[in-house]
Amino acid sequence: MSLVDQQSRTDPATRVSELLEIYAGPEASAAGLLCDRHPAEAHAYQVVGRDLSIQRLSYGELRTQSERFAAGLAELGVRPGDRVATLLGKSVEQLVALLGIWRAGAVQVPLFTAFAPPAVAMRLTASRAKVVLVDADQRPKLAREGPPEWRIVVVGGAGEPGDEDFAELMARQDKGFPAARLGGDAPLLHVFTSGTTGKPKALEVPVRALASFHCYMEFGLDVRPEDTFWNAADPGWSYGLYYGILGSFCTGVPSVLLRGGFSAELTFDVLSKLDVTNFAAAPTVYRSLRAAGPTTPRRLRLRAASAAGEPLTPEVNDWAREALGVPVHDHYGQTETGMLVNNHHHPALRRPLRSGSMGASMPGWTTVVLEEDADKRAAPEVAGRIACDVPASPLAWFRGYLDEPEKSREKFSEDKRWYLTGDSGYVDSDGYYRFVSRDDDIILMAGYRIGPFDVESVLVLHPDVGEAAVIAAPDEIRGEVLEAYVVLRDGRSASEELERELQQLVKTKYSAHAYPRRVHFVSELPKTPSGKIKRYVLRQRRRDGAGE
Repeated sequence: MSLVDQQSRTDPATRVSELLEIYAGPEASAAGLLCDRHPAEAHAYQVVGRDLSIQRLSYGELRTQSERFAAGLAELGVRPGDRVATLLGKSVEQLVALLGIWRAGAVQVPLFTAFAPPAVAMRLTASRAKVVLVDADQRPKLAREGPPEWRIVVVGGAGEPGDEDFAELMARQDKGFPAARLGGDAPLLHVFTSGTTGKPKALEVPVRALASFHCYMEFGLDVRPEDTFWNAADPGWSYGLYYGILGSFCTGVPSVLLRGGFSAELTFDVLSKLDVTNFAAAPTVYRSLRAAGPTTPRRLRLRAASAAGEPLTPEVNDWAREALGVPVHDHYGQTETGMLVNNHHHPALRRPLRSGSMGASMPGWTTVVLEEDADKRAAPEVAGRIACDVPASPLAWFRGYLDEPEKSREKFSEDKRWYLTGDSGYVDSDGYYRFVSRDDDIILMAGYRIGPFDVESVLVLHPDVGEAAVIAAPDEIRGEVLEAYVVLRDGRSASEELERELQQLVKTKYSAHAYPRRVHFVSELPKTPSGKIKRYVLRQRRRDGAGE
């Protein structure tokens, strides 16, 4: 019986214990658990090109190729615990490389392909990467004066003198490289949080975290053996890596990997052609699909759709029920934890969706809302700090940031009981959680605490609006007032009349006191790699006098 099949015969608490036994033990092998235990003939991935061409991969093929790459890393001097960075787009080579890194007992450092050279260099230096794999078109980002501190392996094209060619490195190796067995506490990933201010913070993700990732795949997403699963998020950020790559490898559920960038038309094509049944993506993807307007009718077989990365605005589900045939379930988590609160798809935990709610705690995690100024639970419906009860959360794995003791202390209460997410929210009497905002995004106006999400949810109801973000602006009388940054749909024009319409919409749909005093019409909103709006960038722009 496969691990996915077991979800139908065990209750959630028992399943959490089973998963910890599998992934947290002293003999745990990352490559063994993610690849080798699956039947060699089992379908692992369909890698889809922008022309809708499909390359199918079995677990047997992935095992053989990753054995060769692990041997290649050993030839380059990589040993267990060494850091190997990947600056790769979604591809067969990426899947092989990741499994090869973990087979060698090395630690992956994911790099998002949209990063500029300074961001890449900072992460390579901070992680002390020994090797970096890079797509040929990304190779110029690694240019630097003098010899590099890391070996460079180029995928899919010519490199520079001294670089290794991925294909040639693979061709020199034999299969059969044994999978490292380093145990559940060994590091698997060396990742950097995007943060809202300051430089990114680094943390290690241990092998035992796979228990939590697997739990989310089963209970949050309800992946099943008969599913075709597609997580459209980029593996350069946590949701795409944790649940688009690692989660798929954990469960063995047949999955989709799409090469190239996003387009609404292509997304609909892939959903239809590959008969995707279980789909996950950032809210930005769903909003973009909605904004694309009417498209050629397609036959879709979706039974589950999920979103994570930022709150899901209510109008998306009004659209999704008709356009996708299913509502989108909002989920909440962090790089430091993985997913914590979900509108679960699994039948044992599924509850009616409530507009604007991100659901209830995931098995293995105990989440609470603490009072703003005391480490005790806030009353229902009262906004406070979203936190995790660490002793009551057997799937918790984060212990702190690397070389950042002060930042690490800020993430926990003094007694270490509570992990503090840094987000604000509240929970109703039925246990439904609602996100309010990051702590530093809260707007205080004339004594009122206003979460920007509430206003943004109203602004995007206007037919001319594609996306919106709301920030605080200083005001001599009220302390702070709201200003909005709005991205219009294609073909729509900014005007003073439209600004007044948006202000009136907020007054009528949300609150008369919380309307934006000014609307800035912009071509795009600044976002993290995970799709979260970087409101702090908008605040800085306004302080610098560059509002437009």
